[in-house]
Amino acid sequence: MQTGKVYLVGAGPADVGLLTLRGKELIERADVVVYDALVGQAVLGLIPESTRRIDVGKRAGEHPVPQQRINMILLEEALSGSQVVRLKGGDPFLFGRGGEELELLEQNGIPFEVVPGVSSAAAVPAYAGIPLTHRDFCSSVHIITGQRKSARPPEEFEALVRAGGTLVFLMGVGGLEQICTGLTEAGMPPETPAALIERGTTARQRRLLSTVAALPEEARQAGVRPPAVLMVGEVCRLSERFSWAEKRPLHGKKILVTRPREMASRLTGMLREAGAEVIEIPAIRTVEIPENPALDLSLDHVGRYGWLVLTSPSGARIFFERLRRQQRDVRMLGEIRLAAIGAATAREIEAHGLFADLVPERFSAAALGTALAQAAGGTRVLIVRAREGSPDLTAELERAGIPYDDLPLYDTVYESAQSMVGAAMLDAGEVDYVAFTSASTVQGFVRAIGARDYSGIRAACIGEATARAAQACGMQVVVAEQATMQSLVQLMTEQTGNKEEPVDG
Repeated sequence: MQTGKVYLVGAGPADVGLLTLRGKELIERADVVVYDALVGQAVLGLIPESTRRIDVGKRAGEHPVPQQRINMILLEEALSGSQVVRLKGGDPFLFGRGGEELELLEQNGIPFEVVPGVSSAAAVPAYAGIPLTHRDFCSSVHIITGQRKSARPPEEFEALVRAGGTLVFLMGVGGLEQICTGLTEAGMPPETPAALIERGTTARQRRLLSTVAALPEEARQAGVRPPAVLMVGEVCRLSERFSWAEKRPLHGKKILVTRPREMASRLTGMLREAGAEVIEIPAIRTVEIPENPALDLSLDHVGRYGWLVLTSPSGARIFFERLRRQQRDVRMLGEIRLAAIGAATAREIEAHGLFADLVPERFSAAALGTALAQAAGGTRVLIVRAREGSPDLTAELERAGIPYDDLPLYDTVYESAQSMVGAAMLDAGEVDYVAFTSASTVQGFVRAIGARDYSGIRAACIGEATARAAQACGMQVVVAEQATMQSLVQLMTEQTGNKEEPVDG
């Protein structure tokens, strides 16, 4: 059997936007991913459903899987022929024990590659608005581990004080009092500015701004817990002026997005731009019906239809991909007019060089049926959509006496790969909103998460049918004013806003 390869990948501090392109590429094509507890949930969401996951659960001061066993897991998986991604929070070579993990691989001739990650030593201060260096304050930075097997000797504190510059302690919450006391006893002025940034780059990021002498007691009173980055130096004064992450309108909010993975990127991007921490929990996926003689026959005689109706972006994408595979170009549609259920579907049609002739003002099946009944003028309508499409569309056509063929193009399959992640976050009370864009995403989410009390879930919904499905499950429902991604994001922004404030000492 051919030997596999191990990729030591830095996952960054938590924000999925800080993962490198190379890291993302390797995660998406790995056979197995071995990951630590501090890897961001959104980063873990990039792991394909078919990829094996091995949780080795390392946190500061807590190693349920011993380091030697982790080293052996990497070796065993590589010897079995797997392409292994060892996913580590931050950067694997900066207090990440990456060198230790490579030693056994090198001794056994296992090929490996190291992909650097954005260290929390750089990212967390940046998200708190604290530059590591500044010409008016300091020209050096020193990164120190906050954890040690034995007490740090006075000589080390004295050397740090003499060196000056910005001091950044990683994993320093447990030894916070010893660190701050050691620095002041070594001659650092007690009023030296200090900052403790808890859960940096996440939705729950919190800043504690104080002095090196007062910080330990204030951290106790504020209940600061790991992970957190400790900074000491004059640059900490700049946080009040330069902080930006906590000023974004959805900072402090964690939102689950249930759209199919291939459609989630736009909504996810808009929410992250507004400062939310977004976890993609795909509730459904669309699967084309491969053998579809009824649809193929209708396409052979497409000239008898006056209208072609597409009711989702996925349906439009699958429809045009089917035409391409069958070597039918868009010219075969002739003079047929196109109707789209909403703006997103219309954009997908435009991506294939065509423009929708009809998009209702309200993006719903009933509104589309009403508008189409008025526009069709008695010509036959071809509807191409999910096997279980809304009856509201055809009911309106029947009332108007419009002839139609309603043909299935794809099935909606319910997902469950990320259900345990979603359930755990809901149980922990970490989720501020679950975003639903269709009734089927509500049904898929509930089916994946399982029987539970849904009354504590705040559901942000697009469309009346989606809202009804969420209300039927007992969720607290708010509905976007318009059936667009922008309106959905605006809804959550207005409902929550930025209520997080820094804790200033």
